[in-house]
Amino acid sequence: MSIPCETKTFSQKLAILLYVVLFCGVCFGQRATIPGDFPDPTVIYSEGRYYSIGTSSEWGPHFPMYVSDDLRHWEQTGFLFEQTPEWAQSSFWAAEYFYHEGLYYVYYSAKRKSDGVSCIGVATSAFPDRDFVDQGIVVDYGSESIDAFVVREGSDLYMTWKAYGLDERPIELLGSKLSRDGLRLEGEPFSLLMDTARVGIEGQSFLKKDGYYYMFYSAGNCCGVQCDYRVQAVRSKSIKGPYEPVGTTVLLGENNDWKCMGHGTFVEGKDGHRYYLFHGYSKAGTTYTGREGLLARFDWDKEDRPTFTFLPATVEEPTETVHIDFRRKKPEQSFWQWDFRYASPQIHYGKFGLALSGHSASDNPTGVVLAWRPHSLHYRLETVVDLVSSSPSAAKGLVIYGDKDRSIGLVVKDGLVEFWRIDQGIQQQLGQYAAPMEQKTVRLRLELVEGLRCRAYVALGNQWQEIAVEDARLSNIGGLSPWDRSPRPGLLFRGRESEKAVFQQVSLTSY
Repeated sequence: MSIPCETKTFSQKLAILLYVVLFCGVCFGQRATIPGDFPDPTVIYSEGRYYSIGTSSEWGPHFPMYVSDDLRHWEQTGFLFEQTPEWAQSSFWAAEYFYHEGLYYVYYSAKRKSDGVSCIGVATSAFPDRDFVDQGIVVDYGSESIDAFVVREGSDLYMTWKAYGLDERPIELLGSKLSRDGLRLEGEPFSLLMDTARVGIEGQSFLKKDGYYYMFYSAGNCCGVQCDYRVQAVRSKSIKGPYEPVGTTVLLGENNDWKCMGHGTFVEGKDGHRYYLFHGYSKAGTTYTGREGLLARFDWDKEDRPTFTFLPATVEEPTETVHIDFRRKKPEQSFWQWDFRYASPQIHYGKFGLALSGHSASDNPTGVVLAWRPHSLHYRLETVVDLVSSSPSAAKGLVIYGDKDRSIGLVVKDGLVEFWRIDQGIQQQLGQYAAPMEQKTVRLRLELVEGLRCRAYVALGNQWQEIAVEDARLSNIGGLSPWDRSPRPGLLFRGRESEKAVFQQVSLTSY
């Protein structure tokens, strides 16, 4: 679908440096089309460019946004929401683009503050990549309403979604007439497909061909090491059904390098082919690189059955290093993310570097984290801490963060370098190193190596010193992955709001 719009000129220098080069080395066979944790991707085409948004879950800002000229090479442009919508509290999942009467709509799922029920909200803009304004809740049904997808039937619009919590019924894909302005449901919901096998169904999207509505959906367990996600299809002469199975039982599911494929949307390519942008786990990185953006070409076979051809990414896989000196220039687009439920970072760039402070919830033992999505299972993260400009009693350094209760970090505080992990909210010291009180800076390094082992180093000059760990099993990051997202490396501050941590430089090498 080609949509007239006014496109934006993006600042590409740091965006390319940080999210095309960042984590660019990949330690396994096929590279993802959009590397790193980017679940449930939606995609739309407008004026020669493709735009995509992925799930952010519990990370703020919410819903990373990407742009591409060819569906193969993507760069981040920002986020759908820099601030959390007033009605929502968590679980920002499954955004879905829709264009209608001169406006771009992004329907998305989030839990409501008042009762924790997942609802579907919508934001609108005149542009596909910026200036979205939240319009509130569109779907509130059962105990969970997620995975919005809008179907156009003539002049009518229909909202479809996944719901459960409907008395004793299993998960169900539902539909309802949508108002012309796309902001509210009209009439009673109707059933599209019920999960009678109780395996889990969700992530539906539609194509129309020869009088049929083809509904593609994902079945199985989406997330974690026990996932078995796969794409299936049904069809009907009416949007309201009944639907019959079509095509093979598993249209997309697994290949040599990827598994648990699913939850995507379709887009017309410039070459005339139709493509499907979806997610899957790398068999090497699994939950530690998350559900990454993948691409397949869609076709109909001779019997008009749907087929997908998996397309490995064409970008090269060199080992790359990102190095940012915060003292030289304020980064234009850093795309930091943080656990917005438990921390509110304050960031200031000055002549001494990046000053990080902020509020951390009382039940958050880790602290304020500025993190990036990892694109590789193995990487090395380094920073230079300014001890003179930083508050001595504040902890400042590096971390690999799963959530507030699961992390592993290396910090300097009161002249002591500490290597620790937090498991189930309890911090355990792994090792330490004394830094001379007259030291003006200290260099810290965390390295994630084979076997998910995290190694910690400190340098007071040019010589790196590894911090000894008595029990190496404690430095393994196994178990740090939340069920629906990957752990993330980044910078850490832990202290009073009046204190600060000052970082002169940060670099990350993936391999």
